[in-house]
Amino acid sequence: MLRFLTAGESHGPALSCIVEGLPAGLPISIDAINTDLHRRQTGYGAGARMKIERDTIQITGGIVNGLTIGGPVGMLVENLDWKNWKDKVTPPQTIPRPGHADLAGATKYDLQDLRMVGERASARETAMRVAAGSLARQLLAQFNVVVGAYVTEIGGEIAETPDLPYPERFARAQTSDVCVYDEPSAELIRKRIYAVMQAKETGGGVIETVALNLPVGLGTHVHWDRKLDGRLAQAIMSIHSVKGVEIGSAFENARKLGTEVQDEIFIRDGQLVRDTNRAGGLEGGLTNGEPLVIRAAFKPIATTLTPIRSIDVTTREATMMIYQRSDLVHIPRACVITEAMVCLVLADAMMEKFGGDSLREMRAHFNAWHPTLPERPAA
Repeated sequence: MLRFLTAGESHGPALSCIVEGLPAGLPISIDAINTDLHRRQTGYGAGARMKIERDTIQITGGIVNGLTIGGPVGMLVENLDWKNWKDKVTPPQTIPRPGHADLAGATKYDLQDLRMVGERASARETAMRVAAGSLARQLLAQFNVVVGAYVTEIGGEIAETPDLPYPERFARAQTSDVCVYDEPSAELIRKRIYAVMQAKETGGGVIETVALNLPVGLGTHVHWDRKLDGRLAQAIMSIHSVKGVEIGSAFENARKLGTEVQDEIFIRDGQLVRDTNRAGGLEGGLTNGEPLVIRAAFKPIATTLTPIRSIDVTTREATMMIYQRSDLVHIPRACVITEAMVCLVLADAMMEKFGGDSLREMRAHFNAWHPTLPERPAA
């Protein structure tokens, strides 16, 4: 019901996207989109490209006088670096970067210049995911749903995660240049990033993304492709360099017994409550009312300052990879990207559950919905 497409290359004139399915009458803040775009550009460990770009959104359709009108929303971000490349004549790239899409992409599309793969496979594309996700975030906010993220690990340095309210975690992380909400841990991670940079290496890490105030019953258990955990995992796994996804404490749960893992259910003061959230807010493919918790494991970026072995596809001879400008540690910048993808999936699930052609209709469906326990059987 809610879908988006992006277009553009890393060093082309612009990036663009179309977001389809938003209800009419949704107020859209351009400043909020630009704030999210700015978050994607900042963070300790970012490469030189982010000193060139000043991502600012241009609306090309679907929003009039600050409100959606029911049609597709078109958005565009100019690549300021394009002017530095548009008249350059560069030799074809013939040495694939191990761990990058270069070799497989060129083989698939019969491309002689591997640079044409990297232009589209570049994480520069995520600027438009963030813009699309900001629209979804603004829809979710109409129903008090909040999505935030923070870093829990970089380069093997694991952050302490004090048990603070999630909104406080989000706020602290956004003021940190490494997106870590515990400041002593943030300083250790800065030192680890600095060591990675000095070693001419790249570093990976883990981001935890959380959604609050979700209604019970988003998603479904009845079909494999509509289960919300599967949809979220696919969205997160599609982010550049993500190689693992965990919902709740999944990998820790795998080492425990069943009675140690399940989140027991109680009734207190007439309310259903749980004392744990090891399931991460999802059971059987549906939200259960607890905070949704999803973790993404990012591998280190494939382009390293220290050369590694590869081949030249034209000569078939062994050679060393040639460095191309990139981040050294991209994890702090990626928090807003994981948020964006989660927002897009959750907004789609909200439209599926409460959808209407206008925000007013959708809000009426939401307000009329009163989840109740199954009726007691008759005596």
